[in-house]
Amino acid sequence: MPRYALTIAYDGSDFCGWQKQEPVCPEPGGGGPGVPGAGSQPPPSDKIVGPVEGRPGRVALRTVQHVAERAVREVVREPIELIGASRTDAGVHARGQVAAFTCAPLDPPRGDGSDATPEGRGWPRSRGLDALVRAVNGKLPEDVLVVGAWDAGVGFDPIGGCTSKGYSYTIHASRRRPLFDRRFVHHVWEPLDVGAMSEAASAFVGEHDFAGFAAAGHGRLTTVRRVLSCAVTRVSDERVRIDISGTGFLYNMVRIIAGTLAEAGRGRIGPGEIPGIIASRERSKAGPTFPARGLCLEWVRYDGSEGPAAG
Repeated sequence: MPRYALTIAYDGSDFCGWQKQEPVCPEPGGGGPGVPGAGSQPPPSDKIVGPVEGRPGRVALRTVQHVAERAVREVVREPIELIGASRTDAGVHARGQVAAFTCAPLDPPRGDGSDATPEGRGWPRSRGLDALVRAVNGKLPEDVLVVGAWDAGVGFDPIGGCTSKGYSYTIHASRRRPLFDRRFVHHVWEPLDVGAMSEAASAFVGEHDFAGFAAAGHGRLTTVRRVLSCAVTRVSDERVRIDISGTGFLYNMVRIIAGTLAEAGRGRIGPGEIPGIIASRERSKAGPTFPARGLCLEWVRYDGSEGPAAG
């Protein structure tokens, strides 16, 4: 059966992350043990997509996987499972998320032996990838867009087969707050020394134990990760962009690195201190965890080289 991969872009502002989540109770403190929302305020109404069949009193949270999977299911008329390469957090954006699904090549033949109608289930290769992209986009909300597709092959694993990922983090450094694109940048009031940030960024490249750059409860057996590149660019007088790529990242690792580089840009951490901070493995010595809104998943690779995913 065909296995298709999609490159997906999204504005993560109004999503509870990429991954589908356990249904919650929309009442305060009613989530129940182990359920998101337990003992807390109910989720905002714009983060709820509706009740869950067979789960009375529970609602589904709005996630990118949920809405994208639903759109694909409507197109191929099958209960496919859409698996994404990166489980981006709530508020994180993407230009190059990769997700894959398997579906039937076409409807079973009619009783008279003729081919299935074009309106049948599945997506035969003969219909083309451009048509698949158009069809899925026609079912998606305005904050999600499929920007590409390719025939990935039966054994394609968007998670296990990933060899590297690239993220960007954008900072608006100005005495004037951003307005029209405020959902996509993190605002700081102080000017940033990009030269100091660039010098500090180079210390992150290579294989290191990044225990001090991971959120508590990251759930990984090892905190050793390999950073392939880390660069800081002044995009404009008020904008600074951090680009980082690696073979894998810990929970909140990129956002903590961004916060640490900003501290170097403010003069609060010397660029030469970064190796010692990494070696200490102490979270308290690194910078703050910057908000999700400035973070964007730029690309995912499967062939060992950097850049946008093929297809």
